[in-house]
Parts: sequence; structure tokens; C-alpha cells
Amino acid sequence: MNSKKQEAIKATYFSIIGNALLAIIKGVTGVFGNSYALIADAIESTTDVFSSGLVLFGIRYSTKPADENHPYGHGKAEPLITFAVVGFLLISATVIAYESIVNIQTPHKVPEKYTLIVLGAIVITKELFYRFVSKKGDETKSTSLKADAWHHRSDAITSLMAFIGISIAIFMGKGYETADDWAALLASGFIVYNAYLIFRPALSEIMDEHVYDDFIEEIKGISHNVPGVVGIEKCFVRKAGLFFHVDLHLIVKGDITVTQGHDIAHTLKNELQENFPEINDVLIHVEPDDPFRKIS
Repeated sequence: MNSKKQEAIKATYFSIIGNALLAIIKGVTGVFGNSYALIADAIESTTDVFSSGLVLFGIRYSTKPADENHPYGHGKAEPLITFAVVGFLLISATVIAYESIVNIQTPHKVPEKYTLIVLGAIVITKELFYRFVSKKGDETKSTSLKADAWHHRSDAITSLMAFIGISIAIFMGKGYETADDWAALLASGFIVYNAYLIFRPALSEIMDEHVYDDFIEEIKGISHNVPGVVGIEKCFVRKAGLFFHVDLHLIVKGDITVTQGHDIAHTLKNELQENFPEINDVLIHVEPDDPFRKIS
């Protein structure tokens, strides 16, 4: 548990430091390079710093052990934090869209050519950030870390749109000065779409939606190898933060003692948690074998 938590925390610090540095670079380049798209990009990176801070808080809080008031732990805090991250994304998209519309109506100079070099480097950097944080999100099963990764991807998209817009403004000449603003406006639409992609799995997690068929099949496969297990009648999985809770109905022979059934259940629980460290707890209901029962 601690290793997954530490990996998630390190990835989040990486996001915070990276976003802060890029926000400064974008802001300075945008002001001196006459690029409103870069300035809008800097605004998004600034909100990313705060959203990554929220992710850090969520990971630390959601991995706190269970207590008297929270017998199932604090894992549900993580998707709630993801909702807040989605809120930051929507705020970023709104600010960028508003600023873009205002700037489209305001005459201004064509951006400097060197802004393209900066933007090209930012797009590559942000895509690398996305791949790194996304990988950590997959490894730790962290919904909020995956959301933070999509923040990097949305930032890369915004910068790419700005690169295209500024290129048009520079090389097409007079009359195309607002191309980078139109690009920023288009990027805000991509950000809203990404916000939905982040929101959907977090909602699924907090509503305990049935989306773990493959994982359940793996659990059943391990269960069948435990001595004394006749089969599994039911198996339900729900996610809470970085970890999973499993509820299953264990079928054993009907002529064994209660103690023997209890021992088989404990052996099965230990086996599952050994094979799947991400399983925080297993609740097992023991039932006697019935020739007419449908088991798997």
C-alpha cells in the first residue's frame, strides 16, 4: 500500500513542479512574443498547479487507514477530488474561451516567430508528462492521477492548437493576426471533452458501477486453485481510491464442518490478497454445495 501511495505522490509532485515551470515560460514568452494563445496556455498551466495540489491532497487523504467513523477507509475521497480537478479543467476552458473571444475582437500584432520554438518544445514536454503520469496512474489504479495525466494531455493539445494558429498568423501575414486566438478557442473545446473523459470513470467509481469483468475472472481463476473451493457463485468488485474491495459467495462441500469452511475462506482471502496486492479486503459468504446451483 505504501509503495503505491509513494509512487502516486512522486508523480503528483512531478506534475506540480513541471506545471509551475511551464506556466512561467509560457507567460513570459506570451507577453514578449505578442501571443494571446500562449498567455491563455499559461493560465491553464497555472490552474493545473492548483489542481495537481488537490490531487496530492486526495491521494494522501484517500490512503489513510480505516477508522471508527470510516470502516471502509477513505478511498472514496479520490474520485471526489477528481470531480474537483474536472472543475478546474472546465474553469480553464471557460477562461481560455472568454479571453480568445475578447482577443479576436481586439486588433493586435502578429506573434513573434520564436514563440513557435517555445510551443514546439512545450507540446513535446507535455506529451511526455502525460505518458509518465498516465503510466503511474495505471500502475497505482489512481483515478485522480489519471485525471492529472489528462491535464497534461489537454495542455499539450492547447499548445499544439496555439502552434498551428501562430504558424498561420506568421506565414499568412496581414489579416490573419487572430489565428492564434481562434486556435485557443478551438483548444477550449478539446479541454471540455477531456474533462468528460476524466469525469466518467470517477462517476463510475463513486457509484460502484460494475466495470471489472476481467478482474472478476482473474479472481475466479485464483479461487479455483484453492483446496476445498468447489466454485464461486457470486463475485462483486468495487473500487475505493487506490484499492479494491471484493465480495464473493464461496461454494464448499456441504458435509464439511463450519470450522473447515471458515478455514477455506481464510485461505482463499489470503491467496487473493497475495496475488492482487491492490485488494484491500475480501468479504466471503460461505455456502454449501448444491447440485442444482449454478456456479462458476
